[in-house]
Amino acid sequence: MTTAQIHYSAEELLADDEVAEPLVVGGVRCHGGFRDDGTYVSPRTLHRVPAIEAWREQHHEHFGTELLDVPLDTWPPHMPNVAQARHLIAHGVPEPLIATLTRIGTVEGYGANIRLLSPTDVQRFFDDSVDGTAIAHLGSGLFEAHGRDEAGWEVEAGHRDMWFAARDVAFEGRSAEVDIDAMLARLGFGAATGGGQAAPARLLPDDIPLEIEQIAGLMIRVLLIEISAFHTFAWAEQWLSDPDLVAGDGGAGRLVTYIRADETPHVGYLQVALTEMRDRAWRGESGRTYPGTEMISRLWDAALAQSLGPNRASNRAGVLAEVEHWCGTRPDGHDILEEFHSLADPDPVG
Repeated sequence: MTTAQIHYSAEELLADDEVAEPLVVGGVRCHGGFRDDGTYVSPRTLHRVPAIEAWREQHHEHFGTELLDVPLDTWPPHMPNVAQARHLIAHGVPEPLIATLTRIGTVEGYGANIRLLSPTDVQRFFDDSVDGTAIAHLGSGLFEAHGRDEAGWEVEAGHRDMWFAARDVAFEGRSAEVDIDAMLARLGFGAATGGGQAAPARLLPDDIPLEIEQIAGLMIRVLLIEISAFHTFAWAEQWLSDPDLVAGDGGAGRLVTYIRADETPHVGYLQVALTEMRDRAWRGESGRTYPGTEMISRLWDAALAQSLGPNRASNRAGVLAEVEHWCGTRPDGHDILEEFHSLADPDPVG
């Protein structure tokens, strides 16, 4: 049986490990930093990382089940692919890539909204004890740490501004030449949307408190985004690290590797907490209990279908519209666009 610490205060879960040098990119003070040997240290991981591992081990010992997961290859590779990104830049059409990096940073900023959940007394939602679990710490450090990682905290920039910094380093500030508001509107992030989505219809029995359905549902959607984003990291790291393609001597690509490292605890705690929910009985407001496997399955299946279907189609349409828009401003834009399409990966969905 694990003897590791399983109870943490919010202050502990938000605590930073020591660094010898802060991370500063393009004049932006980012979170995290470096040890004396140059190793990057993610923010708020002094206790958060060992806590996630302790909760994972404890759950496996008590329940003997594997973590809730989905293979990365469930999603197709990033679009545009690396060859298409190189093609656009080589032919003087960097704006769609500037747009993509801006969109990613904007989405990261919206991800900070998970801290608004702040659940208290989560035991009331479950028939089985949640003492000393990741579930019990969601509203006392885990959601807040996630939010700070994404949107920044105090003087330190988070992932939103780190993606913007990577963009500006790679393209030497050319985003200032682009109407960012118009670009975001073309990508579906206009002022009317506010970056939000309508609350999804209820999928669980009415007896289940709406709060826990919303909490678990958002956690699943965020987890799927976090896992699928590793395609984005690999894509961005590859071309942003090429000094013959973009500016910054590979600095933009290195910054993406730091963001990827920061996202690993997000996947970790979400997987553990959702697995804990899956393997516990849920308590309805009537006192009736429901199998967690069924509750999580309903939410998981719906979120995965949405991710692979409408969300993916919307993202692809936005990217293609942006490429077509900027190719249309070039005298040879038709030829550039034809070559762009010829470099596309086969679409498994069609």
